[in-house]
Amino acid sequence: MGEEQKWPDVIWVVRHGQSAGNVARDAAEAAGHPVIDLAVRDVDVPLSPLGERQAVALGRWFAQMPDDEKPSVVLTSPYVRARTTTELVLSEAGVDLAEVSLTVDERLREKEFGVLDRLTKHGIMMKYPEQAEIRSVLGKFYHRAPGGESWCDVILRLRNLVDTITREHRRERVLIVAHSVVVLCFRYLLERMTEEQILAVDRDKDVANCSVTSYRFDPDLGRHGKLALSCFNFVAPLEDAGAPVTTRKDAPVAPK
Repeated sequence: MGEEQKWPDVIWVVRHGQSAGNVARDAAEAAGHPVIDLAVRDVDVPLSPLGERQAVALGRWFAQMPDDEKPSVVLTSPYVRARTTTELVLSEAGVDLAEVSLTVDERLREKEFGVLDRLTKHGIMMKYPEQAEIRSVLGKFYHRAPGGESWCDVILRLRNLVDTITREHRRERVLIVAHSVVVLCFRYLLERMTEEQILAVDRDKDVANCSVTSYRFDPDLGRHGKLALSCFNFVAPLEDAGAPVTTRKDAPVAPK
């Protein structure tokens, strides 16, 4: 059975730390503004100071692991907030970059918002009321704003990434740093969920910044073993380090 294992020994899927976009979106929503005041591309939105603290706190959690249990493969979204989270986590964990495989992978990027970029809920209702109506009918799983992506589109690119992981990183310890929708879409794929099941998870609790969702390979599951969920939205490392837990979803913040 051991020779047939196609999966990594462990996968950690981590959402990036709190970003400046999260902070700007909260301020715009609270003030009732239609547009989020952050004139940078979504890919370039940095971490907030709190987000940096959260990433360091998570790195301290990884630092407590023996070296042979720390990540051996790291995959990160190309977005600045994810790459900075990755750098801070690995540095604080004492992971030798010369000893790990580190890849910036565009398939892990944030869900693209298209024409809804930089708009608050109020702004969407003002400028694109028809999109709000379509979304209410289709639901978030299938709704794709013009120029943007649906959850299904994100899942499609992640299916390709999972193929890469099983081909190139079997029996490794894989750390993935990405975004909240990506975390949920990984759960959908790895646990073979339905639309109803993953949306129920999404309704129950927002994915926290720098939270950990992890899977471990269990050789006794299925014919050749499977990945089993170990934890979801695990925030104890942040709480132990005294870093506030933040759960707001990422904002559509790219300029037009």
